[in-house]
Amino acid sequence: MAVKDAFGLTYCGATEAGYSSYARAVHELQCFIGDPVGSIDRAIADAPAFVMAHVFKGYLFGLATERDAMAVARSSHQAALPLAATPREAAHVAALGHLAEGRWLEAARILEDIAIDGPRDALALQVGHQIDFFTGNARMLRDRIGRALPAWQKDMPGYHAILGMQAFGLEEMGDYARAESFGRQAVEIEPRDGWAQHAVAHVMEMQSRQTDGIAWMRANPDAWTKDSFLQIHNWWHLALFHYDLGETGEVLKLYDGPIYGARSTLALNMVDASAILWRLHLGGVDVGDRWAALAANWIPKASDGNYAFNDAHAMMAFVGAGLEAPAKTLIEAQREAMVGGDDNAAFTRDVGYPLALAIRAFGEGDYDEAARLIRPIRSIAHRFGGSHAQRDVIDLTLIEAALRAGDTALARVLTAERQLARPDSPLSALFSRRASDLSEN
Repeated sequence: MAVKDAFGLTYCGATEAGYSSYARAVHELQCFIGDPVGSIDRAIADAPAFVMAHVFKGYLFGLATERDAMAVARSSHQAALPLAATPREAAHVAALGHLAEGRWLEAARILEDIAIDGPRDALALQVGHQIDFFTGNARMLRDRIGRALPAWQKDMPGYHAILGMQAFGLEEMGDYARAESFGRQAVEIEPRDGWAQHAVAHVMEMQSRQTDGIAWMRANPDAWTKDSFLQIHNWWHLALFHYDLGETGEVLKLYDGPIYGARSTLALNMVDASAILWRLHLGGVDVGDRWAALAANWIPKASDGNYAFNDAHAMMAFVGAGLEAPAKTLIEAQREAMVGGDDNAAFTRDVGYPLALAIRAFGEGDYDEAARLIRPIRSIAHRFGGSHAQRDVIDLTLIEAALRAGDTALARVLTAERQLARPDSPLSALFSRRASDLSEN
């Protein structure tokens, strides 16, 4: 059996009931709400031969950046392989196979080809976009979607998601005015689109528009928090605005509440928790026993070595909690990862490993060593994924290392650099004052 969607795309092995659950899963993923895993499991139960349902499930787990989740991605790929499929669907199966084995870049290339031939394949666009994010490919974050945009119209289902992804790609390429426009349009069409909401927050973060950012996030929080699996990351964005304003009490309140009050064990959520606590740590804020609770949840992942971006944030927690053993385990896992055959070998070798060493050195008070390790990787840090806003923690660590090391010349140029890039940031002004004080002493 086969079903065709509103765009004329064929879905082999689907039933009407199975496709209905699949369409729900797509919408949930596009908004980052609900339970797309549950929806896709219902689609598979209704139509076991529905090849794209198995692929969809594999994508969900393959994008989780969790070692254990990759087993599900691989089993979904195995389930999809023997099923009847159109050439488009067969290409999706191939892309999933690469993703499940950690070959992010090859999966992205196949998805690019799928979208070139079928620009209304929403899943190819969204999964490709997420891979571009996890591999730090800013140009493709913009261009993968920009190429397809002319094929979409406002009355098409999922159009808001195309706008939201385009907004994020434009933001990562520094096209802030258009990024904000696209993101606001997307949220106006679908207020529950958490990715579009976050794209506008990114614009305001990069432009140091803290007051605007707080207003944007607090205007309608129910829309982007209800049943949203992106809500922790969006709360993190709100915390960043308060952090830049020096409102550490509000940052800790957000951390103890929606960011890490539930103490999630998912890596994507713990990354946000580590990132905000580390920023506070750099500023000399006493965060009490928060590091210990977070580090305890990172410890089971210390030996994973499957995604370098996660490793860096796990190291922040281990350093913050003063835990030497898991930090050592993580470094050993990275050394093994660097000789692996997947793309994470390069992510780790180029950025993740030296950054983890730098964070550990910072924790040991060896600020000169931390600065020495970070300086060569700043310009290539995108290679291990994340956004400009997320990777800003690398620059913040370097500036703080230079200041604490008493390296007057380095501190002066780094703070001047930041002042130029973010002239309206209170944090930039604070760094400049500290560098000036260092020069006078």
